[in-house]
Amino acid sequence: MQVQEIMSHDVELIDPNSTIRDAACKMRAEDIGALPVGENDRLIGMITDRDIVIRCVSDDKQPSKCLVREAMSRKICYCFEDDDLDEVAELMAEHQVRRLPVLNSNKRLVGMISLADISRCEPQIVKTALEGISEPSGSSRRMTH
Repeated sequence: MQVQEIMSHDVELIDPNSTIRDAACKMRAEDIGALPVGENDRLIGMITDRDIVIRCVSDDKQPSKCLVREAMSRKICYCFEDDDLDEVAELMAEHQVRRLPVLNSNKRLVGMISLADISRCEPQIVKTALEGISEPSGSSRRMTH
């Protein structure tokens, strides 16, 4: 089974010049823990609830003044819409992530896939990802800087 068959298509991008408060409000409204960050039609980062805590709250920065650009993760692990789910589970395990942006062949964001998405369709594949999530990080395959 391929990623495009089960991924979420309604992707919420946030501009890197938005505030952390805007990102947090968007996360709350959408009930999600991560937002892809886009600029000039390109994926340039990810901002997670953990990024907000580690890079904003713990440094005592004001969420209404701190920009997404300052707190986002610039290294992005991603997959392609035509990747097989077992490859994606291995990628999640390798990079210890539970969700990935999905790109098309032109490297444009077309969706997101989560461990939960995979578990609903291919529960046996999820074991691969779960086993790797708590292991030390591997190489930087399919990551942008």
